[in-house]
Amino acid sequence: MDQALPLIFMGLMGVAMLAYVVLDGFDLGVGLLLPLVDDADKDRMIASIGPFWDANETWLVLGAGILLVAFPHAHGVVLTALYLPVALMLVGLILRGVAFDFRVKAHADHKALWNRVFVAGSALAAFAQGFMLGKYVLGFAGGLWPSLFAALIGLCLMAGYTLLGATWLLMKTGSALKQRAAGWARRALWGTALGLAAVSIATPLVSERIFNKWFAMPEFILLLQVPLATAVLLLVADRRLKRLCQQDLPRPWEPFACAVGLFVLAAIGLAYSLYPYLVVDRLTAWQAAAAPESLKFILVGVVITLPAIIVYTVYVYRVFWGEAGELRYE
Repeated sequence: MDQALPLIFMGLMGVAMLAYVVLDGFDLGVGLLLPLVDDADKDRMIASIGPFWDANETWLVLGAGILLVAFPHAHGVVLTALYLPVALMLVGLILRGVAFDFRVKAHADHKALWNRVFVAGSALAAFAQGFMLGKYVLGFAGGLWPSLFAALIGLCLMAGYTLLGATWLLMKTGSALKQRAAGWARRALWGTALGLAAVSIATPLVSERIFNKWFAMPEFILLLQVPLATAVLLLVADRRLKRLCQQDLPRPWEPFACAVGLFVLAAIGLAYSLYPYLVVDRLTAWQAAAAPESLKFILVGVVITLPAIIVYTVYVYRVFWGEAGELRYE
């Protein structure tokens, strides 16, 4: 049991971070798209994420909390290397939260300012998260080229979140905005594909261990399903979005499902590459974990907290499912 505890927490942390990326990704993406529409459509877009965005960020708290208490050694290494982008991400998330409420409560002549703050917060949080991912997959290597790579991944993650946000709007808004959202999603799709390709190429080059895991036979044949499934999802999403630019589809949720599938496949590939390391080729889950007695105590808290988060998340999505209505704060 003691040997299994680090793996249990590693799995829980991975699931929490994936849930955060998908769920908060679409509302960050809606924030990134806000400058492209008029004031009436801005309110519709905000209304589409209003009931969900704070619940979505709960998953980030859970994932970061597990890293802090269950893997203190890895937390020290990660936060030391990523202190600045973590701080910028938190600034972005705070700006979003403040602007979300103030844009409605403020006088009309100040509303444009809070809209810009909301967009800036969304862009800062999304870019910082992508930058951290880029640095992480390179093992926190310093220098110009690793920083440029991390910046590229930051931009590509912004595209990925834009894809999630635009496809979310396909399900939550009327036909006029829907066709525009399909166009935004189609353009963001290929920025997302660039990010997936960049990470997929970089990780085997950074680590000989990761290279051998992916390209040794016969594992290579089995693992080939991951990039092939990713390519299929990209093509299906592009075809659905192309049709949505011209006419309504009976199942407007399909592009969003494809976008979620892309993130899930990316997470599976990254998890396979990294396992059993939490910091690439430096700290395994067992080396980074807290003492078994501490992990058992933390597990009790997670067993209580995790079902509450799941039930709350499912309840919110069930109650507010369907096309978004008029924006109200009462």
